[in-house]
Amino acid sequence: MDLIQNSIEAGSSHIQLNMNQSADSLEVSIRDDGCGMTDDELKRATDPFYTDGIKHKHRKVGLGLPFLIQTVTMTDGQFDIRSEKNKGTEIDIRFNLANIDTPPTGHIVSLLYQVLCFQGDYDLTAVRSLSKDGGELSYQVNRNEMLDVLGDLESAASLGLLRDFINSQEEDLLS
Repeated sequence: MDLIQNSIEAGSSHIQLNMNQSADSLEVSIRDDGCGMTDDELKRATDPFYTDGIKHKHRKVGLGLPFLIQTVTMTDGQFDIRSEKNKGTEIDIRFNLANIDTPPTGHIVSLLYQVLCFQGDYDLTAVRSLSKDGGELSYQVNRNEMLDVLGDLESAASLGLLRDFINSQEEDLLS
């Protein structure tokens, strides 16, 4: 969720989120067309003892990416981040679900609901897929399409319909 929020705050007009789950792994990729980072900025973003002091004025450290990298590497997963100034950032994460120390995946419906409802002028396409029984099932949710259908992502009625839609897609995927 924090990575999507970072993409929005970086001025992205489109964010692509892919979550591919199998019995032993969860692969997550995030692509954005935001402001991107230089090599030096990228190095600092993964340093737990650095913060730019802009986003969180009272913090002396920036732990988001460093904690993620630590969790992934300590549980035999993989992490890769690439960024180019004025072009965007790409992040690839592979969680090893077979490792006993890997944190639980959490509630996917709530995650998608929240990232679709962040404030801002951006589009987000989320693709969720599950490999099981020798095949792959998936669904896709697009923020702009949801806005077109629902009219907004602020009223209680629209938010309820959005949650119901995502929940129905996830239930179909898991059944």
